[in-house]
Amino acid sequence: MAKTKAPPATSPDPPPRPAEYTVVARRYRPQQFADLIGQEHVSQALVNALQSGRVAHAYLFTGARGVGKTSAARILAKALNCVAGPTATPCDKCDSCAGITAGEDVDVLEIDGASNNKVEEIRDLRQNVGFRPTRSRYKIYIIDEVHMLSTSAFNALLKTLEEPPPHVKFIFATTEVQKIPITILSRCQRFDFAHVGPAKIFEQLKRIVRQEGLEADDDALQLVARRAAGSMRDSQSLLDQLLASASGRLTAERVHGVLGTTGSERVVELAAAILNHDPKSALNLIAGWVDRGLQIGELVDQLVEHWRSLMLISCGPDLQTLPVSPGERETLFQQSSKLTLDTILAGLEVWTTTKARMRGSGHTQVLLEMAVVRLSRMGEVLSVGQLIQTLGQNGVPSLSVPVGGTPPSAASGMGRGDPREPDVSKKNGLMDLAKGSTSSHNEGDEEAAFQPLILNEKSLTEVWRQFLRFLTAKSPILANHLKFAHPPAIFGPNSLAIRFHTSYNHAYEACATEFNVQKLQDVLRKLTGQPGTIRIDLVSGPVPVVAKPVVTPAPAPAADRKKQLMGLPLFKKAADALGAQIWHMDDDFNPNAAPPKPVVPTETEADPDEV
Repeated sequence: MAKTKAPPATSPDPPPRPAEYTVVARRYRPQQFADLIGQEHVSQALVNALQSGRVAHAYLFTGARGVGKTSAARILAKALNCVAGPTATPCDKCDSCAGITAGEDVDVLEIDGASNNKVEEIRDLRQNVGFRPTRSRYKIYIIDEVHMLSTSAFNALLKTLEEPPPHVKFIFATTEVQKIPITILSRCQRFDFAHVGPAKIFEQLKRIVRQEGLEADDDALQLVARRAAGSMRDSQSLLDQLLASASGRLTAERVHGVLGTTGSERVVELAAAILNHDPKSALNLIAGWVDRGLQIGELVDQLVEHWRSLMLISCGPDLQTLPVSPGERETLFQQSSKLTLDTILAGLEVWTTTKARMRGSGHTQVLLEMAVVRLSRMGEVLSVGQLIQTLGQNGVPSLSVPVGGTPPSAASGMGRGDPREPDVSKKNGLMDLAKGSTSSHNEGDEEAAFQPLILNEKSLTEVWRQFLRFLTAKSPILANHLKFAHPPAIFGPNSLAIRFHTSYNHAYEACATEFNVQKLQDVLRKLTGQPGTIRIDLVSGPVPVVAKPVVTPAPAPAADRKKQLMGLPLFKKAADALGAQIWHMDDDFNPNAAPPKPVVPTETEADPDEV
């Protein structure tokens, strides 16, 4: 019996090849003018041009990356070559629309200006312009990143761009319009594409997630929308990355983990430590976050946004369009109320400068820590106008120690000794100079011994005098600002209205902050023994006359005066001939003083020689 051969072993079937995946940014690309989110002004202008038949031969679309320039060019090409066109609503079904959508239409040529920037390629384009389109109504040239063309290529394109054949349309797209020659710009109709707002990006991302059958928290999508910085394509690419990073619901924690950022509550905590002048806590927070994988550059970006929000709130307290949660908005309002606008701008300048320095440095953490320590030691910042008013009030600089308790010399790193410890001698000297006194009595003892005053019309002058004296000891710069105000007025029980003329706007802004108003009310409470109210007003009318006090120059030291006297001719000769020296000199002796005028007797006075 013959043996039967065993059937040959068959290899297992290969796994099915996964279908080609198309990224979210391509699948949800706008196909109609109505789909261009955030560019309604461009869409409406192009729709009107199509409906009225006033379609130009050359268009220039400019704007940031990912805002819809190339998509708008393709939609315009479909609108011109659709079988039902020219129309403002292409059908997206005909061969022409399908070919343009896929980028395969023979009559719509998409050229990359970065890789086709030579003059020879533009000459080939000029030769092909004369041929009519194969099947469509127009032959359309879409040149992306047109600013990358060389100067000779632009020159070769000038004549064709100005007077093209009637069957040719040019659509240029660029992110750097300033690099395009003015001769090209003058031959095109220019449309500027705006940044897409975070709210519109959020709504589009929410729509995409819903159509994809997935789930995402609103906080996570808002983080992605803010991270996109106005670019719809960037937001969709980032969303695609986050959806592929893990299965399940997209949360804010996952977004922070993928991006290497930190939550808004942590940024608020770091900002609070900085504004409370606590560099130790701020550095400990940063060290802990870096150990957990925080990206330092992303943290600086978040801090820039936080200080920007403080600036916007300080400029307009009713601003409710900030892309932050209600709880964070309340914290921002509280922080901005304790800072002047100049202080916020100084902090924003530090953060932006730090971000710029990080681009070319390998010590990003050191730069971040330097910025944190610098801002933690920064006190209240005054504008140049306020400094000029302060310095010119008494003829001498009335300096004060910053809010953090560090004198300017130590804050700037130019002080002697340990920079971490304030120079007490300099601090006392500056405060004595500001008070105009060298006495060493205790301010608290004086306040305890002071008898409360009653604020009324009769005592208003005395109350205001004592008010300025108390305030000068506590905050000399603020007291100097008040010297530019009108005489105060009583508008209620234990309530003072301090009015500034419009010409003293700097002094008004310095005193009208919530922090300084509270400081003024504290002084009024200590002065009168009961809670008081201070109101800062800005009025027009006659300019108040501010009397400038006469400053008596301090007498020169005795050694300098002796040296000055020895330079006079009389004393110099005495020293050379006799070896004389000056042993004693009266304090009121002034060799430069004019001699007293002789008294001329009047006619009524009797002459003693005649008597």
